[in-house]
Formats: sequence, structure tokens, C-alpha cells
Amino acid sequence: MIAWRYLRARRAEGGVSVMTWISLIGITLAVFALIATLSVRSGFRAEFVDTILGANAHVTVYTLGEVQPNGQLDRRMADYEALAEKVRAVPGVTRAAPLVRSQVMANKGEENAGIEVYGIAAADLKTIPRIADPETAMGDINRFDEGIAIGSGVARSLRVGVGDTIRVISPNGVKTAFGTSPRVNGYEVVYIFSAGRYDIDRTRAYLPLAEAQSFFNREGFVDELEVMVEDPEAVDTLTTPLIEAVGGPAQLWSWRDASGSFLSALDIEDRVMFVIMSVLVLIAAMNIVSGLIMLVKNKGRDIGILRTMGLTEGSVLRVFFICGAFTGIIGTVLGVILGCLFALYVDQIFAFVNYLSGGTAWDASVRGIYFLPAKLQLGDVLSAVALSLGLSFIVTIFPARRAARMNPVEALRYE
Repeated sequence: MIAWRYLRARRAEGGVSVMTWISLIGITLAVFALIATLSVRSGFRAEFVDTILGANAHVTVYTLGEVQPNGQLDRRMADYEALAEKVRAVPGVTRAAPLVRSQVMANKGEENAGIEVYGIAAADLKTIPRIADPETAMGDINRFDEGIAIGSGVARSLRVGVGDTIRVISPNGVKTAFGTSPRVNGYEVVYIFSAGRYDIDRTRAYLPLAEAQSFFNREGFVDELEVMVEDPEAVDTLTTPLIEAVGGPAQLWSWRDASGSFLSALDIEDRVMFVIMSVLVLIAAMNIVSGLIMLVKNKGRDIGILRTMGLTEGSVLRVFFICGAFTGIIGTVLGVILGCLFALYVDQIFAFVNYLSGGTAWDASVRGIYFLPAKLQLGDVLSAVALSLGLSFIVTIFPARRAARMNPVEALRYE
């Protein structure tokens, strides 16, 4: 009751309502910033990993190859169907698809684009989540054997749509007595996909496996096996079983190998940002100390009277502790509400910010994904709440102890 009266007392009555409001707003904004940062961090990591796992192999299997008489290393797989069957039999593997892979030039009229072509069977293409997504794709994936599938970025670069014909130009074409002449083939665009990653959509295309083998001089061979597993996070545990299944010298390249440095950078950034946001919460919590010190100074006469009436030091400490803790609790609750609303409606908020900036707030070519992701996780919210309440309670103890140890005689001497 005493703490509540002190909190709502006006300045003319010896209260510090202005400082209380400043402390409350500071805690609210600090907790909001912490939850917003943690949700964007979690969303960005989840979206990045999802686009990797949804459009790329979890593990790629290569043979070490043999050195040819001309000095070149031949890493082509001849018995790829048998190897694929052995790999599919490994527990934890969900799919193993033979691939032919090469970089070529795509052309339509005066537009050109460098693309990376993946030769793959139609049945295997339909099992790639981010590629075979009817909600984001255009065209008919069932017509894949009749043409070529390209990313949405490639389609924009070449200014083509479903039904148009593009030319694919390979520098390693037909070998003649006068050297190697480029090979040029025309393919109808039957399917346009959007994987959600700028670099994938901008450079990737798929051809039927048999057509890719013919076009890239790989008749009877493939370049690699694309392997999908049940638990991509535990892909390292499958290294030995996969090598044993291949049976010969082989090299594995997992999604962690391809993106490990970026994921490590994200982890370091996560820790640094949490520390920075924690300092922000601490600064906001220090306002509670200022407000309580002023409150203790203004209420010195009241403390002296209460002590002479028999109120113990512990009771006085609890009064002022409740004053500070109540501010921290209310600020934390308001900050959690604002942070959760930001994470839930980040798309609408970002669309408004992007509108105000003229559409330049987000550059997909730099950030790799097309939007600002946010993923609200209970663990992030609880860590923000624990940090805010913990700091608020800790900093409140010191001025509350000062009030509790105040000598009633000294407090009333000049009153």
C-alpha cells in the first residue's frame, strides 16, 4: 500500500512521477528492442538455412577421379545408378539423385545471362521442396522433360516467360579437327521457380538428365550425387556410412561445408548483439536507480516516522524494492507486448518502411533473401524477460537498502 502511494504520488507531494515514467519508457523500449533483435536474428537464420536445405543437396557425393593421359582429372561417375541405390539404402537418407552440372550462357534476343545448369531426372526434381513449389512457381513441372526449368531471376534477366524459347550456349561443345566449337541448343521454358534465395533464382536452371548428358558430352556419366537426409542438422553423422556405401574413394561436401563460415558469422553476431542489447537494458534499468534515490531523498521524513512507529529495516527495504520492481515489471510486460507484435506483423511494418524509402530499404542481391524475416521463439522472449527483470531487481536493491538503513534520528533532525 505504501509503495503504491509513493508510485502514484505527484511531484508536488514529494513523488517522482516524471522519473518513474522515464524509467518505465526506457525499460519498455529496451525490452522491445531486445525481443525484436532476437526475433529477426532467429528468423534470418531459419530462413537462410531453410533456403539452403530446400533448394540444395544436404550432401553432395563426388568420386576422387582418375588422372587421364592428357593430365586432366576425370571425376565422372559411370555406374551412377548402382551408386545411387547403395546411397539410398543408408539409414537416414531420403533421396539420392544423379546430377550433371555445368556453367553455360543463356540467351534470348539481345539479353544474356550466365547460368548454372543442373541435369536431373524429372522425378528427382519434383522432390526438391523449394523448387517444386506450386505456390511460387509458374508453368507445369510435369512438362519438365519437354524443355528447361529456370529460376525467376534468370527469367527476369532474359525477359522471358513460360512458353518462350531460350538458347543455351556451352563453350565445351563439339570437338573437331580445328578445335572445340561451342554447342548451342534451344529449349522451351516450361517451368519458372522461385527458391527464395536471390543467388539461386538468378543463376540456376534445370535440364532433363538425358538431355544434359548429351549436351555436355556426359553420355553414360554424371558429375555427382545429390543426397537428401532426414535430419540435415545431424548430417555429419552420415559421413562414414555414405563413404562405405559408395565403396571407393569418394569426397563428401555437406551444406555445412558450403555455408559453415556464414553460419559461424551469424552465431558470433548473435552473441555480440545479445550483449549490446543487454547493455541497453542495463542502461534503461539504471533509470530506476535514479528515480528511487530521488524518492528516498524526498521521503526521508516519512521513513523516519515509519521507523519510529516500529517499521523494521526489512519492511522499509520491501517498500522501496516494490517501487523499483513494479516499474521494471510493467516496463517488461509492455516491452514484451510491443516486441511480440513487431515479430508477428514484421511483414506489414517492413512493407510500410519500404514504401517510405521508395523501395530501397532491402536489397535482395546483397542480403540473399527477398524480405526481412522474423521468427518469434519462446526461448528468446523468456531470455529477454529474465534479463530485464533480473537487472531491474538487482539495481533496485541498492537504493532500497539505503532507505532501510537510514537513521530515523538523522532523518527527522531537520524536519
